[in-house]
Amino acid sequence: MQAPGPPTLHVFNDNTKHLQRERAAADEEGSRKVDYLRDEVASRLCERLLDIKRHFPSVLDMGANACNIGRALTVPVPGSPALSTRLSHLTSAESSPTLLHRDASLPFNLLLPSHTRTTLGPPDQPLPFEPQSFNAVLSSLSLHWVNDLPSMLTQINRILKPDSPFLAAMLGGDSLFELRTALQLADLALRGGVSTHVSPLADVRDIGGLLTKAGFKMLTVDVDDIIVDYPNIFALMTDLQAMGESNAALTREPGGIRRDVMAAAEAIYRELHADGGATVPATFRIIYMIGWTEGENQPKPLESGTGQLNIKDILEVPQGKKL
Repeated sequence: MQAPGPPTLHVFNDNTKHLQRERAAADEEGSRKVDYLRDEVASRLCERLLDIKRHFPSVLDMGANACNIGRALTVPVPGSPALSTRLSHLTSAESSPTLLHRDASLPFNLLLPSHTRTTLGPPDQPLPFEPQSFNAVLSSLSLHWVNDLPSMLTQINRILKPDSPFLAAMLGGDSLFELRTALQLADLALRGGVSTHVSPLADVRDIGGLLTKAGFKMLTVDVDDIIVDYPNIFALMTDLQAMGESNAALTREPGGIRRDVMAAAEAIYRELHADGGATVPATFRIIYMIGWTEGENQPKPLESGTGQLNIKDILEVPQGKKL
């Protein structure tokens, strides 16, 4: 299923990304050690559910990774019970079966009222859910690998019931700008050109328009930076690989990055961003979004010309008075 309009521009190699995630999840303990980012973002995303005062009979975790949202929902919230008590059933959907089932035996699964895991097909296939199946859809750190994001958002809108929320968090904007610039400068110095070593990401300025085109109403979009310190650039790239978050752009060069380029990038990274410390920072820019499917009881803007106050009268300063 593809959104109406021009053909989709493919940026990522879907097969490469699938293999990266499968290989990473196969090392259960190694991949769990690098869940710190996914767990933190899932927790921050679930906190936004606290502002929605309703019970959700059926919730979908779209692009569930290792069911990080499911785990976050079971964590007690100060002053109130765990968010898992506000839903009846959670469906975790993920295209990497090894990652999806990695933590199926952990205790948090028993704290969910009802939970099923669904393995998704290839990205070019429609979502395997009936229209108006869910009361809420959540997605944490998976949408940034979707080639046809407009189509995905349209499908999510279709499977939501009327007046239901979609809450998501995705990497975007200037995520890993320190790594990106260090590798680019090292490439220029040693090779005389620039290669794609870090996958491109969506800009926050585009998200509102994409949600609107997909049919969502009452939008909220905000950005949060999470800065993680690493011993060096090599530790950062090792963790990205263990997460299954390595570069999967179609324009990437096969064979990996040359050793001399990596050594130069490490020196440049420290010179530009370390501030003389023993560690190097890596910025993960998280785009959070909330959109609602249309519903009869939702507040709507008044029609043009029906206002009873003139903004000019409010802003106009009487003569003789100063602001």
